[in-house]
Amino acid sequence: MTSTVPPGAALPEHPDFLWRTPEPKKTYDVVIVGGGGHGLATAHYLAQKHGITNVAVLERGWLAGGNMARNTTLIRSNYLWDESAAIYEHSLKLWEGLEDDLGYPILFSQRGVLNLAHTEQDVRDSVRRVEANRLNGIDAEWLGPDEVAKICPIVNVSDDIRYPVQGATYQPRAGIAKHDYVAWGFARRADAAGIDIIQNCQVTDFVVDGDRVTGVRTTRGDIGCGTVALCAAGHTSVLLDRLGVRTPLQSHPLQALVSELLEPVHPTIVMSNAVHVYVSQAHKGELVMGAGVDGYNGYGRRGAFGVIERQMAAAVELFPVFARAHLLRSWAGIVDVTPDASPIVGHTPYENVLVNAGWGTGGFKATPGIGWAFADTVAHGRPHPLVAPFALERFVTGALVDEHGAAGVAH
Repeated sequence: MTSTVPPGAALPEHPDFLWRTPEPKKTYDVVIVGGGGHGLATAHYLAQKHGITNVAVLERGWLAGGNMARNTTLIRSNYLWDESAAIYEHSLKLWEGLEDDLGYPILFSQRGVLNLAHTEQDVRDSVRRVEANRLNGIDAEWLGPDEVAKICPIVNVSDDIRYPVQGATYQPRAGIAKHDYVAWGFARRADAAGIDIIQNCQVTDFVVDGDRVTGVRTTRGDIGCGTVALCAAGHTSVLLDRLGVRTPLQSHPLQALVSELLEPVHPTIVMSNAVHVYVSQAHKGELVMGAGVDGYNGYGRRGAFGVIERQMAAAVELFPVFARAHLLRSWAGIVDVTPDASPIVGHTPYENVLVNAGWGTGGFKATPGIGWAFADTVAHGRPHPLVAPFALERFVTGALVDEHGAAGVAH
């Protein structure tokens, strides 16, 4: 029987009050630049784990209106290298208890992720990654084409397509969450702890005294600070340029698109690096599809017809059932990418300025984990072990964490 409940009607309502709208104070112990997921999670854990509440989160636009609102909400931890697996698995464990921690619905749905392999090299790399994941205690399996079809019956596993599916890695604990609910849950708890969340407050420059930053200049006046924690994603390099700090960050548009609302047809998440598409079905019923990053640097947040055409061609090749679906809208987020496809977290040449950037396509899934570890780093003034491998200095020492093979599509 067809359901008579409209798609999305079962989503929980938000409470009438979420957070205050305070005026900025003259000074704070910690100023977090960026009111996206990472900034809000850092604020929450500073209060919850370290008792630090004289904190401001400065957001140049509206809360979580940047990448937090523009990602495809995929959550997984099946990265190749030990360093990456550790931080993403820590994050996944926090996701599994986050709804209780925040006292707020985040609609975390653990429906598993399939990473398809289409070539012999894909198969070798994927099996290697499964073995590495298992050594790190991460749930990971290698599946043949028939097993892929059992997990997701709508995937075309026939051998008469351009890139036949030769198997897939599978992480059952992976999933999706409702990104705006996540942001508002973090914001609500941070606000309740006394942290000021200040929207429409853009940081334009810094007040410097020797090797310390004593304040930030904003569109709402100067604000003094003890520590600056940068969580500005694709605009981090612009801010650090103001301090004369060079970083190997490149900002690229990353486009995504959604279909009209559909009945449940897609039971898991499917990614394909070779075909360049990843697809899940959102809580309301839209098919959410992500592309690879655009090849040029930029801050445009609009979709482009060429990308839409390629994405739909890729999606229909893997999922013939999508051929009759209608595209509803497309958009772009700005991802900050490093040469080794891993983030930059830790200290800068300024002793009280810390940076958290360069997550590329991994930012949303890392949200609670990096918020937890970055808050610890800010509170204690030294890198938490989970983020120590991702220091800026690795681009001088050569101790890179190259995750190109296990990062997002075309990352």
